[in-house]
Amino acid sequence: MDKKTKVIKAVEALETLYPDAICSLDYIDAFQLLIATRLSAQCTDARVNMVTPALFAKYPDAATMSKAPVEDIEELIKTCGLYKTKARDLVGIAKMIVAEFDGTVPDTIEQLTRLPGVGRKTANLVCGDVYGKPAVVTDTHFIRLCNRLGFVKTTDPLKVENAMRKLLPPEKSNDFCHRTVLFGRDICTARKTYCERCPMIDFCPSNTAR
Repeated sequence: MDKKTKVIKAVEALETLYPDAICSLDYIDAFQLLIATRLSAQCTDARVNMVTPALFAKYPDAATMSKAPVEDIEELIKTCGLYKTKARDLVGIAKMIVAEFDGTVPDTIEQLTRLPGVGRKTANLVCGDVYGKPAVVTDTHFIRLCNRLGFVKTTDPLKVENAMRKLLPPEKSNDFCHRTVLFGRDICTARKTYCERCPMIDFCPSNTAR
């Protein structure tokens, strides 16, 4: 079985296992997803979802957040960790969106990664979840699982992204990334693999249940 066939089988298996997989961050538009994702760095999505209601109630869009005192943002996001850097980035992101994109979050990876603190992982998430573009979100679960399943042999996020873009059906790529997060938390965890429960057991080179 070639690598592309295995990827298609993995896509189908995870679709069956997690039919309703969506982003675990709470948001209502592109700006809120962008901000929530920046906050999620070295912080759990659950914690971010506890912080963002108050943040977005006070600063719901780029126009309002661009005028926010950094100290005020710091206080609102303090429990997310790295709050001083994140607060500075959040205000910087909002200012740049207002100044260069007329208040609208851009819809390309190239433009998004120009924003303060925004990397390709965040840019892919926004492009995929909000703008419906093919996206490959290379978070730690995705990178680990792509290696375990034998799809890639690298932990470099950009190399993983580029390799998986070639293997994944474009229309399935974004949902597949979300499903790998659930799969990585549930069955193929960083510390332990539950291969006997894995729907990809037959073609996974890391199968320990043989």
